[in-house]
Amino acid sequence: MENDKSKLGVSPELENGDPSKAEADKTKRRKSVAKKEFDSAFAVVKQDSQKLSAFKLKNPNFAKDPSLSKQVFALERKVAEDKEALEKAKQAVKLAHITYKPELADAKTLLAVRHLRMFFKLGAWPNTVKLKAVHDVSFDVKEGETFGIVGESGCGKSTTGRCIIHLYDITSGSIYFQGYRIAAGDRWNQKEIKYSRIHLQEKIKTIKEQEAKDLAILTPEEGEALIEKNQAKIQKLKERNEVVLTRQKWKIKSIHYDNKHSPKSLRNQIQMIFQDPVDSLDPRMTVEDIIQEGLKIQGHHNAAENHRKTVEILKKVGLVPEHASRYPHEFSGGQRQRIGIARALIMNPKLLICDEPISALDVSIRAQIINLLNDLKEEMGLTMIFIAHDLSTVKYFCNRIAVMYFGNMVELADSDELFRHPLHPYTKSLLSAIPQPNPFSEKRRTRLVYHPDQVHDYSKQKPSFREILPGHFVLCNDEEEAKYREEIKSLDSGEIIIKNGQEVKAGE
Repeated sequence: MENDKSKLGVSPELENGDPSKAEADKTKRRKSVAKKEFDSAFAVVKQDSQKLSAFKLKNPNFAKDPSLSKQVFALERKVAEDKEALEKAKQAVKLAHITYKPELADAKTLLAVRHLRMFFKLGAWPNTVKLKAVHDVSFDVKEGETFGIVGESGCGKSTTGRCIIHLYDITSGSIYFQGYRIAAGDRWNQKEIKYSRIHLQEKIKTIKEQEAKDLAILTPEEGEALIEKNQAKIQKLKERNEVVLTRQKWKIKSIHYDNKHSPKSLRNQIQMIFQDPVDSLDPRMTVEDIIQEGLKIQGHHNAAENHRKTVEILKKVGLVPEHASRYPHEFSGGQRQRIGIARALIMNPKLLICDEPISALDVSIRAQIINLLNDLKEEMGLTMIFIAHDLSTVKYFCNRIAVMYFGNMVELADSDELFRHPLHPYTKSLLSAIPQPNPFSEKRRTRLVYHPDQVHDYSKQKPSFREILPGHFVLCNDEEEAKYREEIKSLDSGEIIIKNGQEVKAGE
């Protein structure tokens, strides 16, 4: 019976009842609490507004009396504070309807990506091809942290960033921001429904075939008992399968609801700096129009206020107010990237995704942009995801680094830990590609080329993302895990050292 449960994917929680009911009850309680808070805030706004109106009617000449003017000002300020609290309560009502994980908010995890998959269909039916751009990627980003993603072109770095900002409808997995699910995909759930039905039919077919063989050698009385026993077994399998289907259908419904109803005001707190400073700016718009576009979409149409914000943000990124009336073609590459940074920062984001912001710039300009981002991070308290090719740049700028290859995350660790114990062969290949400032050592540098089919043997066991050291994760199987642990011991003891991504014996 235990084997039947494992094949059907029936977990203990499903055996004990329908978890969707418990989840629905939690959501219902959250809705009820949020609604009560909204009603209370609305009542306070109404009461204070009536007080203010009554006071003005009772004292029509309050502007001439300083003491009365002071009381009116205090009442107006109180009404403004009440309206602000009402807006927050209104936002809480919207958020109460979507999936929420309080443990993420309690741990100060600003962004949580769970089993992200992004597949693209290429070609026309029936010759369609599925491109797995991102496959089963999971990571967390803490508040105030700078999280780096490195890898070669086409490995899925930019696609991951675009999925987070909701430029793509993700295929499978979930993305949580401040504990709330802002994006999800249902492909895995659809497959679970499909294959649970297939496995059920296979089990029923096996039982029927075995029953036909047994009936040929049993007496009529024994045959009737066997048929009755098998019918009970099939009915039990169907009941278990129905529980699985109910659970997955409820999950799919929840995913579609969250995708449709997650508030834009929450997603607007994530902004992105795009890779190409030329293609990301509309050549027909002035700099001021480009920077203000997001504000206008959000409903901020006060021209004077928008201009003031534009001037402030231009000064913050190292440009002057006179640049607001110019067009993108009048600027250098570094200045265009600063305009892109200003466009993202004017929205006052909590999470900033930097998609290779320095790859198209000269070396001297790269240093300016990196220092600017560092200063803005400290000044505005930003959390960042920094996407790049160069591991040395990411080490300087980021607290933690994730290495991606061919749509998969192959290694994840703190910056210092990753350079102290580079374990995955692809990470060593990236380290060997870092140019050396010394021309003599640069001339002797050996470039490691990563060939997965030569360094991995996954024919017997598939790899999984495993924690080798606290906070240090590597994609490996059992054999490779044992090898990596021995390698760490040799590195820590000083028997071998890492030079340009290569392991060499101490003293060589």
